Amino acid sequence: MAVRQDTIWERFLSPVVRLLIDKDGLRRYADSINWEKESDRYRRDDVIIPSYYSNQNFHGIAGGYLNSDAAVTYDPVTQYVIPPNEGIVRQALVDAVQVKPRRILDLGCGTGSTTLMLKQAFPEAEVIGLDLSPYMLVRAEDKARNAGLEIVWRHGNAEKTGWKDATFDLVTASLLFHETPDAVSLAILRESFRLLVTGGQVLILDGNQKTLRQLEWLNDVFEEPYIREYAASSTEANMGAAGFEAVRSQDVWWINQVTSGIKPIATENVRHYTPTSVDNNDLEGLGSPAFGIMA
Repeated sequence: MAVRQDTIWERFLSPVVRLLIDKDGLRRYADSINWEKESDRYRRDDVIIPSYYSNQNFHGIAGGYLNSDAAVTYDPVTQYVIPPNEGIVRQALVDAVQVKPRRILDLGCGTGSTTLMLKQAFPEAEVIGLDLSPYMLVRAEDKARNAGLEIVWRHGNAEKTGWKDATFDLVTASLLFHETPDAVSLAILRESFRLLVTGGQVLILDGNQKTLRQLEWLNDVFEEPYIREYAASSTEANMGAAGFEAVRSQDVWWINQVTSGIKPIATENVRHYTPTSVDNNDLEGLGSPAFGIMA
């Protein structure tokens, strides 16, 4: 699949970002790693790569994330394209955590930027990063090792992880849903619901769907094959359909959003999702045992 040349990214932004990136440094880093050998340590034969992931380009990268070039260039590019600052945006997800997690699963972890921040915020928790690309996991492990953080990295599909029910207290995903078809996003949320303990929390950080719908041109900035489908959808509604309660979104610098949901105590009679304007930071009044508050 050829890289689209008509996107705002290819025509205007990419040349500017290329000037800011230390290309020689990236080349030296890329050459310092035997990517096929290292990625084989993570590659699992039982993981089937879905066609929506393998047959598309993401961020103008030919072949998507299933190559070492994607792993090397993802971080240098991302730091310049998430306003106002990548760290601030990712920190919004960490700040939205309301549970006291013992086990955390970060879905679609990529090079592990948010995963590392979760481990730093909750050093006593076991943190696992899951991704479809073993190349991205090689980069993630390298970052964790340099930061002195012990994190488990696993090759896998967020739609069907293979873990047992009620395994995690917190499930997160950062900048993943705009890169998946809506049906896949819903499947990931249903898997997240299954994986969470009662009172556990799911957190999804991604583009602000209201903003994307109102400003159509934003959908043309990058080569993102599912961005319009994501913009037309509602992560809040999908969370409700998956069974989550206390569903709400918080704007993050207008162009991003963090959406939170709680696995309810009683799952037999799951209430239908109803939009709410309750402050995202006021989750402790819900009476969930995950917050140390008994109803």
